[in-house]
Amino acid sequence: MTDRIETERLILRLMRRDDAEALLPLFGDPVFIASFEATPFDLDEMEAWVERNLVHQAANGVGLYTVVLRSAGLVIGDCGLEWIDIDGEPVAELGYDIRRDHWGHGYATEAASAIRDHALHVLGLPRLVSLIQVGNAASMRVAEKIGMTNAGALNRYGNRYFRYELRRPDPAAGG
Repeated sequence: MTDRIETERLILRLMRRDDAEALLPLFGDPVFIASFEATPFDLDEMEAWVERNLVHQAANGVGLYTVVLRSAGLVIGDCGLEWIDIDGEPVAELGYDIRRDHWGHGYATEAASAIRDHALHVLGLPRLVSLIQVGNAASMRVAEKIGMTNAGALNRYGNRYFRYELRRPDPAAGG
């Protein structure tokens, strides 16, 4: 897993334990966390969430990157890959979360594009999915901007999601 991915405005670096406090303004925001039908995190919950991500990263070779605004050195979110199971099949889910005070600047699209390219061209993954809660129009737009298409809906953990997908082009098919 690459330690760091840079874009024009962002630095995506592997998540670390000490990122919990910097990520708390995101996951502690009641407006942001409502999109997951959850309650805002406190610091202990944030630390546990980061730890779960680090364990996943160590076990699976993919994980979340902390998204840092290059110009300010400010942590504004996370973006990366997680192996999940959909209908008995393991798939790489591309996820992205940006602090509400930084919405509307294209940061989620920029970070997700970088992870998409890394996943398809460096890691050689054949397919990516993004599960987006029904009603989260902004996340749907990000998925569409990076080339994903809506492949239907599913229920997961009692919530309804749209499953967006992107397959790596097959060079043998001229793609």
